[in-house]
Amino acid sequence: MIKVQDVSFTYKDETHPALEGINLEVPEGGFLGIIGPAGAGKTTLARAVAGIIPHHYTGDFYGSITVNGLDTVDSSLIDLSRLVGIVFQDVESQIISPMVEDELLYGLENFGVPREEIPERMEDALRRVGIPELRDRSISSLSGGQRQKVAIASVIALKPRVLVMDEPTGELDPRSSRQVFSLLKSLNEDLGITVIVIEQKIMLLCEFARQLAVMNEGKIVRAGHTREVLVHAEELEALGVNCPRVTTLSRLLAVKTGLELPPCVDLDTAERMVRGLMI
Repeated sequence: MIKVQDVSFTYKDETHPALEGINLEVPEGGFLGIIGPAGAGKTTLARAVAGIIPHHYTGDFYGSITVNGLDTVDSSLIDLSRLVGIVFQDVESQIISPMVEDELLYGLENFGVPREEIPERMEDALRRVGIPELRDRSISSLSGGQRQKVAIASVIALKPRVLVMDEPTGELDPRSSRQVFSLLKSLNEDLGITVIVIEQKIMLLCEFARQLAVMNEGKIVRAGHTREVLVHAEELEALGVNCPRVTTLSRLLAVKTGLELPPCVDLDTAERMVRGLMI
């Protein structure tokens, strides 16, 4: 579905590359989490996958990115946006309409969705995100978290094949954050949407993402199945990436007991592991 080959990118008027030698593959229906310290290049990679780089943000671009066979450089941003939906960390830069309903309607009309399909798509998107009651509200009256959900709903309504989320829970409380990830899981498993999420809430991310890519200084330093990546917890922590506490617990128990214990990524697994050691 997504293939990134030897991609390097330096923003215009910058001397240091934001991306350097990136190689990454995400299968159709995959769920990839991207983590790394601030300035690692995570947002730049998301922009590149969506085609915003180099079509909107210019600079020196090398390598290739294909999404479902479309080359992000050779294809138009319009064609790519029909395939890849992206929700930015700064949703204020994404929302352009004064009313919630108008925000969803804007994208649907501009993408040429048949008029008879629009009401159902709007209702479904708002329901999936859990904000049907906000349909007639003004954007200015919403909280930061509510605006985040509106941005997500407006992208979901377009039914993209790929959904890229740049820190989608940044403005949300723990309960709402879990709701967003549960939504992403549903879109991924029920509709087959390929999901890529940049997220700082590492415990939550590792619970849902099947693959992880760890970035640092514009490079991918680790990539693979979530558990495989978390085996290198000490290396990640040295980069400033805080691993889930249950992962740290399983690593410390392995050291103390001398047993080969797989890294835990959720509380249920950690509980079973500890109970097993107590028997």
